[in-house]
Amino acid sequence: MRNFKTGEVLLIYKPLTWTSFQVVNKIKYLIKNHEAKSTADKQPKNKLKIGHAGTLDPLATGLLIVCTGKETKNIENYQAQEKEYTGTFYLGATTPCYDLEKEIDAHYPIDHITDELIHKTIKQFIGILEQTPPLYSAIKINGKRAYDIAREGGTAEIKAKQITISEFEITRIQLPELDFRVVCSKGTYIRSLARDFGLALNSGAHLTTLCRTRIGSYKLADAMSLEEFEKTLQQK
Repeated sequence: MRNFKTGEVLLIYKPLTWTSFQVVNKIKYLIKNHEAKSTADKQPKNKLKIGHAGTLDPLATGLLIVCTGKETKNIENYQAQEKEYTGTFYLGATTPCYDLEKEIDAHYPIDHITDELIHKTIKQFIGILEQTPPLYSAIKINGKRAYDIAREGGTAEIKAKQITISEFEITRIQLPELDFRVVCSKGTYIRSLARDFGLALNSGAHLTTLCRTRIGSYKLADAMSLEEFEKTLQQK
């Protein structure tokens, strides 16, 4: 029997277009609704603590670790663990946010890009790197979220951060698309990796699909959809 107030670690599949916050709110609603139906007064007396361990962008899918109750104290420990992603870069075009949330703002040549150049360029992105996060991100600048500044038409200087990419491989080349797999540290922005990889190829690039497949030892294969989670609550 689960005890969400004592603390649970839930492995959830975040669907496309949902924010991580919306997923957490949905799970909280499902748990509260279930507990209300299970109690005589229909009103659970204690507030439920719940949070996620690492944001996924709305246009990304994959593993989201959701902690409840006392387990929320360990969220930072989960966030600090190594991540694995798969996805697709689109070469020869860029967007302001480095993914499909915004329209393409510039086009670049790709005729010079060969398989050999792609595999050679990958080597530049393995190890300890300095990476500048996107302006369209949740980073705070003078107390304000960077994406709020960007959506208001403003600009801001975002400092580069040290990240580690331990594995980076291209799994499919069909220009202008490249499929990839990346294993990286906390704080790595795959959208920024797309931008930087395009620049290193003397072209441009943006991210078109992204899926988080692993956080530490926790795997997407073991995650539940929101519908599956709701069904587990209904089981006696």
